[in-house]
Amino acid sequence: MADERYRVYKLKRVGGKPKGIHYDRALNDDQREAVFTLEGPLLVIAGAGTGKTRTLTYRVARLLETGLPPDEIVLLTFTRRAAQEMVGRVEKLLGVDCQGIVGGTYHAFAVRMLTRFPPEGYPNRFSILDRGDAEDTIQLVRGQRGLGRGERRFPRKRTLMDVFSKAVNRSTSIKQILEDEYEHFMPHLDAVMEIEKEYNAFKRRHALMDYDDLLVYLLEALREEGRACKEMRARFKYLLVDEYQDTNQLQAEITDRLVAEHRNLMVVGDDSQSIYAFRGADYRNIVEFPTRYEDATVVKLERNYRSTQPVLDVTNAIIAKASIGFEKRLYTERRGGEKPAIVMTDGEADQAAFIAQRIIEHREEGISLNRMAVLFRSSFQSYELEIELARRDIPYVKYGGFRFLEAAHIKDVMAHLRVLANPRDAISWNRLLCLVEGVGPKRAADVVAASATQSDPFAFSKAEIGSPLQRRLTALEELFGRLRTGKKPPAAMVDEIIRYYEPILKDRYDDQQRRGRDLEHFQVLSEGYDGLERLLSDMSLDPPSRAVENRLATPLDEGERLVLSTIHSAKGMEWKVVIVLGALDGFFPSFWSARDPEALEEERRLMYVATTRTRDQLYITYPVGIYHPSSGRVLSKPSRFIEDVPGKLVERWAVTG
Repeated sequence: MADERYRVYKLKRVGGKPKGIHYDRALNDDQREAVFTLEGPLLVIAGAGTGKTRTLTYRVARLLETGLPPDEIVLLTFTRRAAQEMVGRVEKLLGVDCQGIVGGTYHAFAVRMLTRFPPEGYPNRFSILDRGDAEDTIQLVRGQRGLGRGERRFPRKRTLMDVFSKAVNRSTSIKQILEDEYEHFMPHLDAVMEIEKEYNAFKRRHALMDYDDLLVYLLEALREEGRACKEMRARFKYLLVDEYQDTNQLQAEITDRLVAEHRNLMVVGDDSQSIYAFRGADYRNIVEFPTRYEDATVVKLERNYRSTQPVLDVTNAIIAKASIGFEKRLYTERRGGEKPAIVMTDGEADQAAFIAQRIIEHREEGISLNRMAVLFRSSFQSYELEIELARRDIPYVKYGGFRFLEAAHIKDVMAHLRVLANPRDAISWNRLLCLVEGVGPKRAADVVAASATQSDPFAFSKAEIGSPLQRRLTALEELFGRLRTGKKPPAAMVDEIIRYYEPILKDRYDDQQRRGRDLEHFQVLSEGYDGLERLLSDMSLDPPSRAVENRLATPLDEGERLVLSTIHSAKGMEWKVVIVLGALDGFFPSFWSARDPEALEEERRLMYVATTRTRDQLYITYPVGIYHPSSGRVLSKPSRFIEDVPGKLVERWAVTG
C-alpha cells in the first residue's frame, strides 16, 4: 500500500471554472520560452527588474495545466514568504488549490525530508536550535570541557557559532576561516576545533540540529543514495530554484543530486547580483551551470520593467566591465527619463548637505520620502548624513548596520566626551567607569558618589587608595588630565580617547577590526568641529534651529520615512529616486578588495545592484580629499566602477562648500 504522505493530490477548484491563462498577453517572448520549456535542465538568467517571479509563477501554472500533480513539484526560494506568494499567485491564475506544492527554503525542505528520513542516531522527532539556542549550547559545551577558561582573548559564543557556520556553508575548514577573518584567535585553533567536535557530539546525543545541520544531513542522505534518496527522487519530478546565484556549495549539490535521474530542473537567477559571498554564496554555481548540464537550455530575460533607459544604459556600462558572467543588456520600452548624475563634492559634509537638499527638493515635487532611498557600501558611510538629516528634521529609517549613536563602541567614546563637557553627567560617568576592569554598576556608583565630595570631580582615584582598582582608575584619571590640558580641538580629544579605549575594544569585542574602522570614521567626523559643545549637540541628533527653506515644507504623511540602507539590505527592493553615496575608490571598492580579483568582481556586482534599484532618478555621489586613517592615504579618486561609465551617458556635477 502506498504511503499516504506520498498520495497524488487532486486539484481542487477554488470556485467556479478553472481559469484560462493568456500567456501571449501576460509574458514577453523570452519569458514564454522559459515557461514552456518543461523538460530537462533550464537556466534562466533574469536581469534586474525583468519579471523573474512572474516567469517562475507562470511556469508552475503551466506544469499543473499539463496534469502534473502539485506534490511532485518542489519550489525552493530563499524566504518562506516568497514561496507562499508564488503559490498564491498560481492559485489565482488557475482558480485551483495548489497547496500540495512543496515550497519554501532549502532548510524548510530539509526539515520535511529529515523528519521522514532521520539520520542515523536521530529519532524522527528532533529539535531545531535557533541561533540563540545554538550559541547557548556552544557555551555550555565549552564550560563543560573547561576550554578557554581563564583566557581573556578567547572567542565568545557568537563568534564560535559564526566560525562553525562559515566553515560549513563555504565547505572549508575552521583553520581557514580563522586565518581569513579571525587571525587574532589562531593561537586557540586546537581549542576551537575541540569545541566544534564536542558541540556536534552533544547535538547528536540530545537529538538536536542547528540550521547548518539540516543541509549537511540532507546532503548526506542524497550522497548515500539509499532508500531516502531513491524515494525523494521518485517523488519529486520537477524542481524550481529561485535566486540561484545566492546558493552555496551544499545547496547546489543538494539540487544536483535531487534531479540526478529526471533532470527536470529550472534555476532562475542573475550572476550580476551575486553579492553574498560573505554568507557562503558561490557565484560559480550559476556561472558553471551550463558546464555541469551541457544540454541545458539557457534563456536570458533582458527586458526591464522597472527603470528608464538612461538608468539602464549606466547599469549596463557598469556591469559590462565584469570579467565573469553571462553577457546581457537590459532594455525597456518606457519612454523618456533623465540621465543619472555623478556628483563630486569637496568632502563628506558637503556630500551630506547635497543629498539632504536633493531629498527636500524631490519631496516638494510630490515624491514621498518612502519612495526615495540612499544606499551605501558600508554602514558607517551614512553617519555624516544621519547627522545632517537630523539637523533638517528629515525622518528616516535605516536598514543594515546600525544607527550611529546606537553602536556601543561609539557610545563608549562619547561618554568620555560628555563628562568633559558636563562633569555632573552621572549616566556617562557610569558607562565609562564600567569599562574599567573590575568595576560594575555598584562600584561605579560608589566612585561617582565619592568623587562628588572632592573639589575636582576628575580626581576619582583617591576614593580607591590602596585597592587593586587604584592603578586602573589612575590611568583613566590621567587620560582626563591630558584631555583637560590647554584648549584641545575635539579631534585631538577623540584621538586621545580612542588610544586609551583600544585595549578595551579588543577585550570586549571579537569584531574589533570592524568597530575600529567605525572609530576611525568618528575621528574623521570630529575634525569638522572647532568646539566640543557643537560636536556633542550634533552627535546627539538634537537639531539646532534652521531656516525654513532648509526643511521640509510639505507636511509628512503618517509613517513617512526616507530609507537609508546598505546595498546588501536593499537587494530586491526598488524606489523612485536612489542616491548611492560614497562611491570613492578605497571605500567602494575597498582597498582590500582591490587586491583580490574575485572580491573586486563582487564589489562591481554590488554597484550594479545599487544602481538597478531605481525607477526614475539616480545619483551617485563621492567626496574627494578624504583622509583614510588606517591606510594613511588621502582618497580623491571616484570609484573605478563609475569612472568607466562613458561621459555621454551621465551628467557630471561638482558641488563645493
